[in-house]
Amino acid sequence: MDVLLCFHDNGPDPTASDLARRLGLSTSTAHRLARTLLAAGFLEQDARTARYRLGPAVTELGRISYHQRGLHLAAPELRDLAARTGTTAALALRSGAHAVIVAGETVVPKAGLRRPLRSTAPGKVLLAWPGDGEPSSPIGESALVRDRGHVLEDEDPCPGVRTLAVPVLDRSGSARFALAVRAAPAELSGARLGRLLPQVQACARALEVLLLPPGERRAPEA
Repeated sequence: MDVLLCFHDNGPDPTASDLARRLGLSTSTAHRLARTLLAAGFLEQDARTARYRLGPAVTELGRISYHQRGLHLAAPELRDLAARTGTTAALALRSGAHAVIVAGETVVPKAGLRRPLRSTAPGKVLLAWPGDGEPSSPIGESALVRDRGHVLEDEDPCPGVRTLAVPVLDRSGSARFALAVRAAPAELSGARLGRLLPQVQACARALEVLLLPPGERRAPEA
């Protein structure tokens, strides 16, 4: 599993020596582990460079998980929101100390789909409305985010980009997902932000219905 996690950052395809350095293993051990994953279809190897990349078994499981979570239902909503607002739209969930983009936005070069919770707008949303047993942001920051109902973050995930994120809440008030839209800073400021925020929040409410079982959804707004 640690070998597979080395591919989170979407960096250059590693060799067995690269994996060994990352994991603090001997090259022979890293090579043996990689060969085991290769045989099971979780890795592929370029015959010319001897570098590894994720294999078809990972793609298969990813697609199964995508449908099991109902994320295929969210894709049309994200596309519609992006088209109406002139932004890119993405959906993130919490995985330990990271926010992971699971629908919408494509992979960001050198960043992948996984970013630390405290350094990204979707992550700060997930921290502000934590689930049972999940740590939250510092009290002051969480209270401010919850009071505003959204997070606005510059240079997220790269310079020249501003991100607006809101929670997709369940009945208990926990953020199951964070919905984020991204654009140039001028597109997410002043009056434009005021017009955009209600559309993003309305999309988040629609996603609650699409992605959560009836018993876990919030009561309809009066």
